[in-house]
This record gives sequence, structure tokens and C-alpha cells, in this order.
Amino acid sequence: MHDAQTQPTVYHKNSLGGSDIKVEVRDVSVSYGEKQALFNVSLDIPDKSVTAFIGPSGCGKSTFLRCMNRMNDTIDGARVSGSLKIDGAEVNDRAVDPVVLRASVGMVFQKPNPFPKSIYDNVAYGPRIHGLASGRDELDAIVEQSLRKAGLWAEVSDRLQDPGTGLSGGQQQRLVIARAIAVNPEVILMDEPCSALDPIATAKIEDLIDELRENYCIIIVTHSMQQAARVSQMTAFFHMGSLIEVGPTEEIFTNPLESRTQDYITGRFG
Repeated sequence: MHDAQTQPTVYHKNSLGGSDIKVEVRDVSVSYGEKQALFNVSLDIPDKSVTAFIGPSGCGKSTFLRCMNRMNDTIDGARVSGSLKIDGAEVNDRAVDPVVLRASVGMVFQKPNPFPKSIYDNVAYGPRIHGLASGRDELDAIVEQSLRKAGLWAEVSDRLQDPGTGLSGGQQQRLVIARAIAVNPEVILMDEPCSALDPIATAKIEDLIDELRENYCIIIVTHSMQQAARVSQMTAFFHMGSLIEVGPTEEIFTNPLESRTQDYITGRFG
């Protein structure tokens, strides 16, 4: 049952397009103290694709993103209910170590946040603490491969010992993506990853997202509907803490089933 405040989610037919399901969400609700921020969200997120979360500010999309790697655990008074499974394993199971979970569910934030370390050590940090490399040669290989996947190797290969914070904003964001993929994540979460970047850096990140989706399940929160249309295969529209509609991006943008989705996409509110 849905809360009285919400209406059932509208699903498009064949919304998964035959893709394997990576994330299964059933009736997830989130409260911060007395305030409920998310109401009974249910959807399936396919693997090896990009799913975009769109909706006005404060509609719950970032709150929902943080459910996937239990970042809400760090907020006093936060309560999460419902089921959220990645590869069939329940994320909120008490036996799940959030540190291990966050290695398999990488996170890229709005503002690039490289560690105050060298470019090399930013990428090597995760593999070191998780014991993914048996020696320096293996660690070097992981760092190079991750920087190559993030489209950054050609720009930094001759200055790996320089501080990561000395890179441009767009390069820093690609360094953070390299850091996330260095630990072989299952899912990559991106919370408005381009909103602090200029158009050229944004285009590079969007190209990178398109390449990475061949190997990862990527979920992106974006305030830009143009960006959602460019990079995603699935789109979920949130409004006032509820998931209103989810389906293939092209259908959501050209033929939404819900009037609120249509109103948001055409700029009547937002």
C-alpha cells in the first residue's frame, strides 16, 4: 500500500528493455526525524546502463541515491524502511558492512572532492585499503587502468606525484571517477556530477559516462533534463518525495504517461 499522500508509481511497459536487473527497490521510505522525505519508492534499475533521476529541488532524488550506499546512516535521526537489493543482496541487512558496501557502490559528488594526496595516491587509496593489489606493480597497473578508463591518463601520466587538488575542476571530477572505479564497483552513483563544471568539462564527463555504462550500472541525479536525455537509457521522475514515473528515457521525454511528468518536462513547474 502507498501512503495517503502518494499515488502509485506509473510504470512504462517493457521499461527494462530486456536488460538484467541490478538494483531492486521495493517500498523504500526515508524520514529525517519527524519529516518524511521519501514515500514508498519501488523500481528496478538495469545493469550496464545509465538511469537518470530527475525532478525539482528537494523532491527526494538525492535522498534516494544515498539509500543505495547507506550514506543516510551518517545523518542523525534518519530512518530508512523497505527493501533495496543489489544483485539480490539486501543493502540494509545488519550484517552488511557499510565500508565494504561503499566500495562496491561508488559515489561521485556534485563538487569534485579529491583527497589532499598525489594523483597516484588518490586512485591507489581504495585498492590499498581493500587489499586489491599484491604488490607495487599490480597497484601501478590498477592506477593506470583506472585513469585510462576515466579518460585522464594521457593528461596526467607524467605527473602522477603532483597533488590531485592541483588539477582543473573537470580533471578533478574524472580523478574522482577513476578513484571510484579502482575498487571494481558494481554500481556508480553520481549526484549532479557536472553542475560545478564548464560546458567543455561537462561534455567530457558525459562522454565518459557513456563509455563506462558498458561495464557498470550508473545512476545519475541531474537537474538538467538535457543531460538526462543525452546520457541515460532510463529516467525516473520524482516529485515531493514520490517516484511519479519511470521508463525508457525517450518515452519519458516524448510520451510521458503522467501529467506531472509532462508539466515538469515542459517547464510548467520545477
